[in-house]
Amino acid sequence: MEMQPRDIINTCSTHYKTWKDEALKAETRKEMKKFLNKAFFWLELQNNLLMLWTIENTMGNDTKIREKIEKAQLNVNKKIADYASQVLKDLKQS
Repeated sequence: MEMQPRDIINTCSTHYKTWKDEALKAETRKEMKKFLNKAFFWLELQNNLLMLWTIENTMGNDTKIREKIEKAQLNVNKKIADYASQVLKDLKQS
């Protein structure tokens, strides 16, 4: 399922704001850094997904571009999987 730009922005912005707010409420620098890393993940993810969506919808008919888009999407998926893995690890430590 491909997300539309509005969905990408809504999802990523919501998570970014949540983690940014947590960082502002953090009691230690370590907690703040952890929360800011999560916030920046969502900001970076939003940027990457919007860029890929734009490229795919403007130049996606070119075979070479299509291959690059697919490689980039794999990289984004890996980052999401790494993020999810870290979240699970954090939950186990809590």
